[in-house]
Amino acid sequence: MKSQHVGLALTLSLLVSCSVLAAQDRTTVTASTSQAAEGLDLRAVAELFKDSKDLEDFEKRLNDPSLGVNNLDLNEDGDVDFIRVLAEAGGDTHLIVLQVPLAKDEFQDVATIEVEKAGSDQYKMQVTGNEIIYGPAYYVAPPSVNITRWPVIATLYAPVYRPYRSAFYFGSYPRWWRPFHPVAVGVYHTRAFGLTSRNTFVVTPTRRVTTVARVHYAPRSSTLVTRRTTTRATTHAGGKTTTRAKTTTTRRKH
Repeated sequence: MKSQHVGLALTLSLLVSCSVLAAQDRTTVTASTSQAAEGLDLRAVAELFKDSKDLEDFEKRLNDPSLGVNNLDLNEDGDVDFIRVLAEAGGDTHLIVLQVPLAKDEFQDVATIEVEKAGSDQYKMQVTGNEIIYGPAYYVAPPSVNITRWPVIATLYAPVYRPYRSAFYFGSYPRWWRPFHPVAVGVYHTRAFGLTSRNTFVVTPTRRVTTVARVHYAPRSSTLVTRRTTTRATTHAGGKTTTRAKTTTTRRKH
């Protein structure tokens, strides 16, 4: 009888030990993130949009190296890409495309800014990251900010409005712009913090603007864009924590 009790105790002890080890040995996988997305913080982009007097001014601010919001190098040629701004409208809905010309007939849309009229002097807006760069359902929007008095909103909804179409393309850039090199990700985050720390905008998986289908828009994507995604796996085992990162490189096929 005594031997049965000893055997039962040993069995329970082993079960408890296995349960503890199972609880300690666990792996957490962080969702893949695109390295290209690290070169353009859409919250900072939204702040520039809010502060701009019109879309031409916005395009200049977006590419101004002294402001440092744009740190994109999509084709990895060692220079920050020029982002041009193209606007479309459908009724009371406006869609502004942020697009990088990478070659004569190669364009990559980076994000869109969407604005809709939701009532008398009421408007909604969001920035939508291109899925190739930011992944699916990546939106930036003001959680509780009245955008009615933003100068750029007044321009978009002026009685006479002509959608802005950037005059620049690959090989033809404004006189005030010169190619410059991207900075390290950590430096970029520090630089963008002056804008993102205002907390005017948040990242959300929920779409705020629902009438964007009224605007005719055919997204452009380029075969020259190298998409690097990093997946991080953190393992907790035996009281130790180990983090491994795996980077995958893909390029869109013709």
